[in-house]
Amino acid sequence: MRRRPPRHPRPSLRPDTEPSPDSAAGRLDYANSVLGAGSFAVALMLYAGYLYITAFYSYFHLGTFAVGFDSLEFALRSLRLVTLPVFAALALVFLVPHVPELLSLLGVDEPRVRAVRECGHRLARLGPLLIAVGVVLMALWRHLHSFTWLAPLCVAAGLLLGQTSAAARGRRRRRGWERALSLLVAGVFLMWVVALEAGDLGRRDARRAGDRLVNRVAVVVLSTERLSMTGPGVAVEDLGRDLHYRYRYSGLRLLVERDHRYYVLPLGWRHDRDATYVIEDDDSVRVELRPGSRRQAAAAPRAGRP
Repeated sequence: MRRRPPRHPRPSLRPDTEPSPDSAAGRLDYANSVLGAGSFAVALMLYAGYLYITAFYSYFHLGTFAVGFDSLEFALRSLRLVTLPVFAALALVFLVPHVPELLSLLGVDEPRVRAVRECGHRLARLGPLLIAVGVVLMALWRHLHSFTWLAPLCVAAGLLLGQTSAAARGRRRRRGWERALSLLVAGVFLMWVVALEAGDLGRRDARRAGDRLVNRVAVVVLSTERLSMTGPGVAVEDLGRDLHYRYRYSGLRLLVERDHRYYVLPLGWRHDRDATYVIEDDDSVRVELRPGSRRQAAAAPRAGRP
């Protein structure tokens, strides 16, 4: 009688270990954190761009929605706030928590690395002190002048430091709603910082643009009828009845163009006394755009000078 060969158990196609609920919850929390941070960044960009554009064009007596800006322009204008100091501050914020690891890679002695790590833990526990400093600065708001953004920044930094693992050592674990409330309040204060800086930057850029109108695009308006457009630096010429466009207006500079509407300023425009003109491009008006001139080229050279 022939013996049957022993049967070997077939390898199971199922994995030996299934993902634990804790790891799945961790990935979900990570995805929610990334989504929340991205949504906050987009909202912050739109908010900053809106405030910058509002501050800039209100200097020229224009409303943001009257001109007709869209959300893409808000987002693009928000990049005006991203300067070298901002990049340096962001790089420092991301680098500081990894200083001990960096020192270890550089071969620094372990006791010194531990001392640096302990110093970082102590600094992380200074969150309440930063919040108190921010409250004091708010009380001194009138004396801060162009540094008012420091007050909400200190409060936001203190609240965010309180959410770090280093600050939580030796303390009871915070509940979910407590962490969410702290992050929400910190986000509000960060938006306040952005609002202050965006408005201030928009007004500074507007004043600079008003002082350098001669460098902007030159506008020549040809019209069939006489226009009620006067101002310092505006030149009006009557080209004769035989021409379709009889009147010619020059000495204007382009501020912005939207939907066949040209917002122009006279060369001698002043914020506190002069108007911004809105020219509708239709059959009775022709608008010509020409290159602006530099300040040096605006004045004619004197004869006989080398």
